[in-house]
Amino acid sequence: MRTPIRRRWAVTAAAAITAVLGLTACGSGSGGSTAAAPAAAGSATTGGAAATRSVTHELGTTDVPAAPKRIVSVSVTLTGHLLALEAPLIASQATPPGPITDANGFFSQWADVAEQRGVQVAYQGFEADIEKVIAAKPDLIIGSASGADSTAKVYDRLKAVAPTVLFRHDDLSWQELMTKLGGALGLEANAQKVIAAYDQRVAEVKGKIKLPEQDVVLLRDNNTDIPVFTQASAQGALLSSLGFRLHTVDSSLASADNREGGKRLDILTISQENIVKGFGDSSLFFVSHTADEIAATTAKPLWKDLPAVGDKRVHDLGLDSFRIDYYSASNVIDRIEQQFAG
Repeated sequence: MRTPIRRRWAVTAAAAITAVLGLTACGSGSGGSTAAAPAAAGSATTGGAAATRSVTHELGTTDVPAAPKRIVSVSVTLTGHLLALEAPLIASQATPPGPITDANGFFSQWADVAEQRGVQVAYQGFEADIEKVIAAKPDLIIGSASGADSTAKVYDRLKAVAPTVLFRHDDLSWQELMTKLGGALGLEANAQKVIAAYDQRVAEVKGKIKLPEQDVVLLRDNNTDIPVFTQASAQGALLSSLGFRLHTVDSSLASADNREGGKRLDILTISQENIVKGFGDSSLFFVSHTADEIAATTAKPLWKDLPAVGDKRVHDLGLDSFRIDYYSASNVIDRIEQQFAG
């Protein structure tokens, strides 16, 4: 019986982290780790009271506990990063349960880790439940300033409960986001160790796989429109780190109603009728689709005539590949190794 990907990687990562204790991450361009000092972290002060750290984030600058004990995540997207940092996380927002989550609404790539550490569900859904956040008695609240789980609109209410910091997660790699969070929490060393272990795994897989001759397009099929993940996306950075060449879709092909892309740098949305012009001969990598969904998409008019479909250059990055954190990135790396073994 095969060991689940995320459990197998956890064993590999644990050994790798042990091997790289004391190492610092080195910048390696898009998709690589970053050695820059965390912009989120400021100086710690005491002033006769409990020690605090000044953290600059999307909504301003906030004094947070230098050593928080009870963190509540109001962004399920950021929860995986906090778990990888081994932050003192006690509760998290969750999504309604579905195919990419466990019964609690925690993402499958890290749900078992959350269970092992006793992380509770703060609330389910994308509307922040302030009363339930209060009930968790946090000394620090961490959330998102972008995406469906953004709590920017209720920031004033959250910061009245406990010090609150919000970060974007749509315009940087998971390594950069983890470095920011590590700086905000005083867990810089943890961030560096995790990133160094991951970089070691990337180098190992990069040396094993055979890359396609064509460039690649990362996408989802929303039926009415096609979100394409750009070089600025976490998915784009991940594939680039392995040596894949991302195809640049002409921005003139973007949908007039570019709701999913909007002002975001990580996604460009195009219409169905523009896929031939937009994708050309590129290989296709589907983000967060089932095998049946991919088969249904590639059987549709226009899609079935794409060179990548005819040449069977269609690849599945897995259901957990939409929100990239340490755990899902590790799973994607394993799948790439399996699909492109030299």
